[in-house]
Amino acid sequence: METLDSLVSNLASLIWGAPVLLLLVGTGLYLSIRLRGIQFRVLPHAFKLVVTKEKGAEGDISHFAALMTALAATVGIGNIVGVATAITLGGPGAVFWMWIIGLIGMATKYSEALLAVKYRQKGPSGMRGGPMYYLTYGAKLPKLGIAFAVFTAIAAFGIGNLTQSNAVSKALATGFDVPALLSGGVMLLLSALVILGGIRSIARFTSFLVPFMILVYLLTGSIIILGNLDQVGHALWLIIYHSVNPIAAGGGFIGATVAAAIRYGVARGVFSNESGMGSSPIAAAAAKTNSPVRQALVSMTQTFIDTLVVCTMTALIILMAPHWQTGMDKGILTIESFRFFLGDAGAYMVIIATVLFAYSTILGWSYYGEKAMEFLGGSRAIRYFRFIFVLAVLPGALLKLELVWNISDLFNGLMIIPNLIGLLLLSGVVVNETNHYFRKRAGES
Repeated sequence: METLDSLVSNLASLIWGAPVLLLLVGTGLYLSIRLRGIQFRVLPHAFKLVVTKEKGAEGDISHFAALMTALAATVGIGNIVGVATAITLGGPGAVFWMWIIGLIGMATKYSEALLAVKYRQKGPSGMRGGPMYYLTYGAKLPKLGIAFAVFTAIAAFGIGNLTQSNAVSKALATGFDVPALLSGGVMLLLSALVILGGIRSIARFTSFLVPFMILVYLLTGSIIILGNLDQVGHALWLIIYHSVNPIAAGGGFIGATVAAAIRYGVARGVFSNESGMGSSPIAAAAAKTNSPVRQALVSMTQTFIDTLVVCTMTALIILMAPHWQTGMDKGILTIESFRFFLGDAGAYMVIIATVLFAYSTILGWSYYGEKAMEFLGGSRAIRYFRFIFVLAVLPGALLKLELVWNISDLFNGLMIIPNLIGLLLLSGVVVNETNHYFRKRAGES
C-alpha cells in the first residue's frame, strides 16, 4: 500500500506541477480579460437569474436545481478537510491562492457552462452535455472528448466518492466513536436511495439539502467570527503575508514554502470549486434554458459561494484557533477549531456538516460519472455505473486518507488538461455568445 501511495503521490505532484498550474491560472486570466471581467461586472444579475424560470425552455431541471446539483458536488469536504489540508501543507498563504483561483475561476466556470449548454444533446435519458461534447462537436477533437470522459468516470470515484465517505467515517469516529464499517455501510444505503433515481431524484433532494446545510454552516461560523472580531485581522494578515513569504516550522507545524502555498492553494481550491475541471458543466447542461449565457451566469455563482464564502469561513476559524501549528491531523483540524470556540456543540456541528457535505457531493458526482459513462458506452452503461459507484462508498470509508486525496488530485489534474484546451480553442464562441446576449438585453431594457 505504501508503494502505491508513493507512486500516486509522485504522479499527482507531476500533474500538478508548474505547467498545469500556469495553464489553469493562465486560462482563467485569459478568459477574464476576453470577457472583460464578467465575474465582477454582472454578479448581481447572475444571482437574480438563479431563481428565474424560463417558460418553454428545453431541459431536465431548473436553473436553481442545476446550481444546487453542482453545489452539492462542490460544497463538500473540500470546504472542511480540503481547507485544513491546504493550510497544514501550504501554510496560511495557501488560502490566498485559493481566493485567486476562485476569482479567476469564475470566468472559467462561466465559459464551461456556456459551452456545455450550447453543445448539449437530447438523449434517451435526458439532456447530456459537458466538455466531452464541446470537445467533440465544438472543437472537433473527439479523442480529447473520449479522454476527458474516461478521466471523469474514474475521478468520480476519487473526488466524488472515496474522499467523501473517508471524511465521513473519520468525522463520525472522532465525534461519536462510530466504526468506519458501520458509517460506510449507512452511507452506501443512503446513496443508493437517491442515486438510483437519476438526475431528477438527485436534483429534488439537493435543492432541499444544499441551501439548508450551507446556511447552517455559515450561521455557525458567523457566530464564531462575530464573537472574536479582534482575531480576524491577524488571521487575514497571516493569509496575505504568507502568500508571498514562507512560513517557518514551529511546534508540530513543518513549515511551508511559497511554492507549497501556491501548489496546495490552487489544488485544494480547484478540488473545492472545480473551476477548470469541467465537471459542473455536466449539471449545467441539464438546465431548462434556451440561453447558454443565462445558465453560464448562474453556474458562475457556484464558485463565488463555494470558495469566496464557505472556504473563507473555514480558513478564518482554523487560523483563529491555536491548533493548526500543532501538527494535528488535518482530517479533524476543522472539527477541533470549531470545538475551541463553541465547545462540543461546535464540534458536533462540523461533524454533521461533514456528513451532509460529503453525502451531497457523492450525489452530485454520481451524475457526472454516469454522464461520462453514457458518452463512452451509451445509455445502457448508466445502470452499471450507478451500481458500482454506490458499492464504492463502503471501501472509501476504510482507505488511508493520504492515498485517497492523492488519487483525487491525480485524476482532477488529468481532467483539467483536455478541458482547458477546449476552453481556449472555443473562447471565441464564448465571447460571441456573451456579446450577443448582453446586446439583446440592452435592447430590451
